Amino acid sequence: MAEPEGKRWETGSRLYGPHQSRFARYLEQRERERPDPVARELRRRLLAGLRGRVLEVGCGDGRSFEHYPASVTQLVAVEPDPTALAAAADRARGSAVSIHVVNGTAEALPVEDGSFDAVVSMGVLCTVPDPAATLTEIRRVLAPTGELRFWEHVRSRRLPLRLLQRSLDALFWTRALGGCRTTRDTAATIAASGFELLSLTRGFHASSPLTITAAPYIIGIAQRAESNQNFPNWS
Repeated sequence: MAEPEGKRWETGSRLYGPHQSRFARYLEQRERERPDPVARELRRRLLAGLRGRVLEVGCGDGRSFEHYPASVTQLVAVEPDPTALAAAADRARGSAVSIHVVNGTAEALPVEDGSFDAVVSMGVLCTVPDPAATLTEIRRVLAPTGELRFWEHVRSRRLPLRLLQRSLDALFWTRALGGCRTTRDTAATIAASGFELLSLTRGFHASSPLTITAAPYIIGIAQRAESNQNFPNWS
């Protein structure tokens, strides 16, 4: 199977450039100075048991790379921001898993149809301008029995907090944090995009320094709706 080309791809409507790069540098510095143990555990949990050929959409600076199990034969990591891309390439060189870091966007993944056993999305569906278009691309590149693993910011199910999230998104959060929108109903969007939700857990990220808006999340597994395969039911 042909390898994806490691070249610059068009970025579509995703935020890209100096502002996004400043955010990437901030995240990298914060992780070095104050590693988040809850986030590390959630990444480890999400990636446990993966095998075969895996695509990570929006890999950022590659901080998830250390958590991929040896059963992953190749990881293709896609990222549009040049600062994050460079950091991810550095991390990939020290990984025990074969990692190919490429420039690309979630709306136009630079890979072949049906070529991955799994796609990983962490903090992507809350950020891209069009989550449904991204999920269409993810569905395109997944093998028929492939799985989507996701960990995403979502809106609170409590109305007062949801209203506060909406206000803070509009005031500063979305602009300051790379386009992140904390009020999306991402589980519903996944289900409406041709996926069956096989496991879904909702949580509250209590260790986050900005718990009001960053805290609500979902983590889980989905599969193309026409597939029939059993996966662990997280609770």
